[in-house]
Amino acid sequence: MTNASETTHETTASETAHTADEPETAGRTRAFRVAYDGREYAGFQRQPHATTVEGTLLRALAKHEILDRGDGATHATPPGYAAAGRTDAGVSAVAQTVAFRAPEWLTPRAFNGHLPGSVRVWAAADAPDGFHATHHAVRRTYRYHLYAPAESINDERVADALARFSGEHDFHNLTSDESGTVRDLEVTATRKDDLLVIEISAGGFPRAFVRRLVAAARTIGRGTADTAYADRLLDDEPVPGELGVGPAPPEPLVLWDVAYDDLAFAVDAEAAASARSAFDERHRSARHDAATTGAIRDRIATSEMSGADR
Repeated sequence: MTNASETTHETTASETAHTADEPETAGRTRAFRVAYDGREYAGFQRQPHATTVEGTLLRALAKHEILDRGDGATHATPPGYAAAGRTDAGVSAVAQTVAFRAPEWLTPRAFNGHLPGSVRVWAAADAPDGFHATHHAVRRTYRYHLYAPAESINDERVADALARFSGEHDFHNLTSDESGTVRDLEVTATRKDDLLVIEISAGGFPRAFVRRLVAAARTIGRGTADTAYADRLLDDEPVPGELGVGPAPPEPLVLWDVAYDDLAFAVDAEAAASARSAFDERHRSARHDAATTGAIRDRIATSEMSGADR
């Protein structure tokens, strides 16, 4: 198996426009890498009465006149359309992949022309006829950025729990799905200052599985449960309600990579720069918000320690 590679491509100005007499679905099947801040969306999959990432992408394609506007917020899809996965509400992505039959002029840069800053297309690849972004994905990787200062959690206990979850198991106790629960996982954790970055790779994942696995590892790492709890979750017998695992919050989770055999993504230099700038701005805004709430916290803590507010 070879992961999809990514090379850099300079998009020319002429690629950002198309002529009216071009067939709307001319060209060939293309796959596009999509990054998005999922905190603003009710998940990836389109919904008739909610703002979703997929709905945003399809509205952009409708504005490009690549597809009919469809029925209200649901929208039609271009020929051969499919996406690599359906992230939950609040979950972000850097390498979500959508593929469909696209006209030659639709580069990542052109795609972005009708997208908000929270959704950016930054790379593309020509795909063979019959390519399906969902079914032809050979590996999906998520990263969960768990806030876990070293004094609040035992990294070795987390690593032990994740080692037990690695490999092929039936994870029926970590999902509400009744089928497709046997998965072969690669799981690691890397400390980055106050964060534990938990990376989980597999061919696919059951519903809310990644967040439940993170929650279980966090519980063991904090000492609330011992490492045998991981073994109990892997047991054939269903766990009783009091031992069940609720999912960790969605916001720290990112769809990090989707791998395909023999599919080479070319990075659109201008589109990637636009994406980097858009997410840098959002990062600065988040840091500013954190500084504000942190200052409020510190002010109250100071008064609490002194017993008076002066």
